Amino acid sequence: MKFASRRLFLCAALLLAVVLVNAQEPTPPSQPAATSAPTGALTTIHGVVRNAVTGEPLPRALVRIEGESGVSALTDGEGRFELDGVATGPQIIRVRKPGFSDRPYATEDVGYQNGGPAHSVLVAEGMPELNFVLTPTSAIHGHIELSTGDPAEGIGITLLKQVVRNGRAVWAQNGETKTNGSGAYRFAGLPAGVYALFTQPALESEPAAATVEAGAKVVRNGYASVFYPEAREFSGAARIRLAAGEQAEANLLLTLEPFYTVTAKAILPNGKPFEGVEYERGIIPSEPALAVEVLDESGHQLAYSTKFDAQSHTIQADLPNGSYTLLAVSRFISVQLASSRQSEFLWGNVEFSIDGHDVTNLRTPLSTMSGWSIHLRAVRTSGSSASPELQKQVTVTATHAEAPLSENFDADIFAGDAGSDLLELSRFTLGSQWLSTEVNDRSLCVESFSAGGINLAREPLNVALGASPPPMELTLTDNCAKLELALPPILAAFLPGDEPFYTVYVVPDFDTTIDIPPMNMHPSSGATLTVDGLTPGSYHIYVFDHSLRLEYRNPAVLAALPTPGQQVTLTAGSTSGLVLEVPGR
Repeated sequence: MKFASRRLFLCAALLLAVVLVNAQEPTPPSQPAATSAPTGALTTIHGVVRNAVTGEPLPRALVRIEGESGVSALTDGEGRFELDGVATGPQIIRVRKPGFSDRPYATEDVGYQNGGPAHSVLVAEGMPELNFVLTPTSAIHGHIELSTGDPAEGIGITLLKQVVRNGRAVWAQNGETKTNGSGAYRFAGLPAGVYALFTQPALESEPAAATVEAGAKVVRNGYASVFYPEAREFSGAARIRLAAGEQAEANLLLTLEPFYTVTAKAILPNGKPFEGVEYERGIIPSEPALAVEVLDESGHQLAYSTKFDAQSHTIQADLPNGSYTLLAVSRFISVQLASSRQSEFLWGNVEFSIDGHDVTNLRTPLSTMSGWSIHLRAVRTSGSSASPELQKQVTVTATHAEAPLSENFDADIFAGDAGSDLLELSRFTLGSQWLSTEVNDRSLCVESFSAGGINLAREPLNVALGASPPPMELTLTDNCAKLELALPPILAAFLPGDEPFYTVYVVPDFDTTIDIPPMNMHPSSGATLTVDGLTPGSYHIYVFDHSLRLEYRNPAVLAALPTPGQQVTLTAGSTSGLVLEVPGR
């Protein structure tokens, strides 16, 4: 095979287990919450809402007590509010205003980037005035022009955002829209960050059948998928950097060009053509289903769509001139037992070029797909017996390292149980993948994770199209350590007013695939926090008085922080304690 593939293809959605995992909503980090329903006397609370960027007061912001009372008020022209009849005790308060967002979660999952944890407030007589800040959201807008001068109405545009997952910067889809009648588009309500965008390919309307003579060649014209400002591949896309409240303009010019028809047949291992149905996103097929992606000459996924014609049993696509690969994956169901249905996954690809004419009668032989095995090993130093079924004690996640041009790629893939002490990553997870681990058995921690001699803590797993799986081994040990974190005594009590809210990162100073998610600490949930199952070694602890998505696997990002963090060395079999150094204290 002449090329190495990157993250390709939604075929993971064809796996029933993956479909079910992706159907679940991600769980946001914990947030301050009232410990019990308020039962005290009623009082009045006052406060002000300001713009987090300018410091100016915000009028007509809604301040609302959550729960049955539903007490709420809009801020006045000076950003001030007053809430009457509020019961003393713990209360949850939300602050909202169109075009603004409250503090975010310490995650960049798209579904949670606009909403954030509510404010936990201890209401008391004579309490201090409350001060809330809202951050203005950003927007990207623009206009698309067509080379023909026609209105660019209904052109699809996909927005990508650079996000942080497992401590690394990766790309994720952040929404789709279409141009209006004048060719204008807009993405609003965006948080600050780095973005890129591209247009979906668009064909001109189908020609009327009555105007086409029998046997005549019908040439269709259309507009190729283009990254802003004028690139055909993601590597040439401009990075759009938005600060809070900033507006960016991104205009594109699309050129009309011929599109040619490509037809291919997927051939089963028995030599017969595939005769099932086309895979439909979000639906678990009850019969053999086929999903197909178009790749460029380098094996990168493209935004062009395909369809499977059930009558002719052919894969069909309309593409402009260029060199491509069709990659097909089938969920092929075979009834082997009267009481069960077993699934087999097949895949195949075919390369071709388009140079001013249709390409027909391509054949894509399908063969059985094997997964990428991860062998698990536990090194016991304490003399205790090994944990049974290690595959049930470890979660391994693959995160794509490059931009997903389809929303179907915008999800992590989890390794599945493949037998005793064995996990398996689906071969659908092609391309450059960062692997991270989470050990559910807290008596164990990660010692090493390698693939064919490559340290997966330092390098991504590059899964090439047609390549043989590298031998992967994840070694666990019981030589682990614990870390007890504590807020300073002066911050340990839940005092009247808006409760302090701290985000804590525990970052190893050594290479490891273990992922330690950010943790929230606040007095109402306890002034101490224990982190166990840690690999012995040196760590830095970073504390922020707000939610933060920290690219903690990037040394340059850590070096640019205003404080160097607290260093602690953990020893195997021992528990270390640390009082956190909180910003501003």
